[in-house]
Amino acid sequence: MASSSAARPGSVTGRVQNAASTLYSDNQSLIVDIRKGFHLIKDIAVDLEKENESEKLRELDNAVIELLNALEDCKNLSSAIQSVAENYQPGPELTDFKKMFEDEISKVKANSSAHPENHPLRHQFKQAIWNVHHSGQPMPGEEHEDIVMTGTQCSLRNVSCPISGKPVTELANPVRSVECKHIYEKEAVMDYIRSKKTNARCPVAACPKILHPRKVVCDPLLLIEIEEMRTMTKQTDTTEVIEDFTDLDEEEA
Repeated sequence: MASSSAARPGSVTGRVQNAASTLYSDNQSLIVDIRKGFHLIKDIAVDLEKENESEKLRELDNAVIELLNALEDCKNLSSAIQSVAENYQPGPELTDFKKMFEDEISKVKANSSAHPENHPLRHQFKQAIWNVHHSGQPMPGEEHEDIVMTGTQCSLRNVSCPISGKPVTELANPVRSVECKHIYEKEAVMDYIRSKKTNARCPVAACPKILHPRKVVCDPLLLIEIEEMRTMTKQTDTTEVIEDFTDLDEEEA
């Protein structure tokens, strides 16, 4: 995949950015499908645990690890696509886009500490199975603090709208900035952008990005990530309630 930059470099850059936008959108759709597949496997695993099908559960756990590997590969590709679109500049020679993508993916992988066996979604998978017979109890080998920390990990950049102050799990119409990935209530952020006219800087502290109406959208992945956060929050709240009752029992004793 190559491109010449001999004439009208601006139009070449625009075509590259349009192509990157299409690739990015397609890849995000694939990520959405993978996340949906994960939740389907998790539901099946819960049913198998109820039937004490331990061998089939081990097979599903291996499938989850493979799925999370694919998820990380797709995320790395999305990051590479964005980087190429942002940094591409036409030159006198043909551009080797394949090498550009490979180089960018290598950089992303080198800076990533993600490992499928420690992925928050795998913990969510194991927790769902454990809760079938041991709801509210810490899983073997884990302290209460570790469960809370791991269970609340997610890919959302912020947990509440910086304008309205509402938790993202309670937003009626959530949207996310394409530039900085921060999440807002749509009506609140659009009013904010209109009030600032051409200089609507993201209201999140220290974020330098400028917000544009066309680049603050509800992407398909956002709704799935918010729903995952709701699930994680419910699991954490249940654990904390049981912990509180345990403390009361100890004090009464």
